[in-house]
Amino acid sequence: MHSAPPFGILAGLIGAGIQASRTPALHEREGRAQGLNYLYRLIDLDQLKLDSSALEQLLTAAESMGYTGLNITFPCKQAILPLLDDLSPEARGIGAVNTVVLREGKRIGHNTDCLGFAEGFRRGLSDAPRRQVVQMGAGGAGAAVAHALLAEGVEQLAVFDVETARAQALVDNLNAHFSGSPARVGHDLASALSEADGLVNTTPMGMAKLPGMPVPKGLLRAELWVAEIVYFPLETELLREARALGCRTLDGSNMAVFQAVKAFELFSGVQADAGRMLQHFNSLGA
Repeated sequence: MHSAPPFGILAGLIGAGIQASRTPALHEREGRAQGLNYLYRLIDLDQLKLDSSALEQLLTAAESMGYTGLNITFPCKQAILPLLDDLSPEARGIGAVNTVVLREGKRIGHNTDCLGFAEGFRRGLSDAPRRQVVQMGAGGAGAAVAHALLAEGVEQLAVFDVETARAQALVDNLNAHFSGSPARVGHDLASALSEADGLVNTTPMGMAKLPGMPVPKGLLRAELWVAEIVYFPLETELLREARALGCRTLDGSNMAVFQAVKAFELFSGVQADAGRMLQHFNSLGA
């Protein structure tokens, strides 16, 4: 790891509707614990009345203000790609970026979502069957999660998205990276879920600002395991209904924490204490 910048670290999160994000608290608390001068700011497109077309001006502004790096969330994880100078191998393979390191006039894109989800999956569902899995959503987070699922041994992944072309693009990308063409675009959700071992939601559906469920409640059954990447609230309607049926579940906290662990390390050059960050996340309450 490189050493931390002597003047401290200035980082931020660009996304829409991110006021409830725990990321600033996670980064700043860990920074303090490591003796770093660490400041983390929210750059909320909704509050600024901007959309992803403002990304170029926001990046330029961050560079001129001396930002060390930025996290990128919905709806910017793919829109940011053409504005970067280089990509890490993970980000290039996944086709989405959630972390940008600003160093020596260069913008380098990384993807720590994939690692974050994989770590949570190993911790919470390590022995879960993974023959057939249904994934809802093919956006930036969905791309990272799909890569993680196939890397963790899922044999067949059916990807559903409201935009079929987006699902197809992700499936093509996955089948180019993993042998045996393990991914396909989902068309009949009821049929796919009736045969699936697991269901993963990577859409924003279930967030406090977007309540509801990504699949009809009637399609859930006790044998399914259900994983969620939304963490505000930590118990989404999907998880609540799944738990009521007796499903094994994985909430969004692990992905949120472990993507932050890796981003912290990229920004600071210092190894984060993952256990401490997980504890801190949990102390912030549901």
